[in-house]
Amino acid sequence: MKKAEKDRTSVLVVDNEIEFASTLAERLQMRGYDATAVYCTEDAFESIKKSPPDVLLLDLIMPGTSGMEALMNVKTCFPDVFVVLMTGRLDIEKELEGIKLDNFTFIIKPVDLSALTVMIDRAKIEMMNKKRLLE
Repeated sequence: MKKAEKDRTSVLVVDNEIEFASTLAERLQMRGYDATAVYCTEDAFESIKKSPPDVLLLDLIMPGTSGMEALMNVKTCFPDVFVVLMTGRLDIEKELEGIKLDNFTFIIKPVDLSALTVMIDRAKIEMMNKKRLLE
């Protein structure tokens, strides 16, 4: 059963591996999310400027602007967007130790769809709770 249109969580998948990004977006759509895929950080920024997603799934290794650089840019310009950094690197925790960001987590590839949807749902709840506190 699909979520009500207004309650659907918007997800932007950013990965230069076209098949991976497209497939992940399709699988998220099948689970009721409003998911789209783009394949470079430049397209991601354009999409975010037009309509910031609830959750951004961002690959760490990207051509041009790295995923880490894109992460910092997104968090500077759009601090309310929840970012899930996707990486195949198992040592990512060490690299991220010194980074203190709100609305951010990471997941190791290959992505477990069930674990990812739990992250997305928790992110949406967290964001809704923060908005309520500010009202």
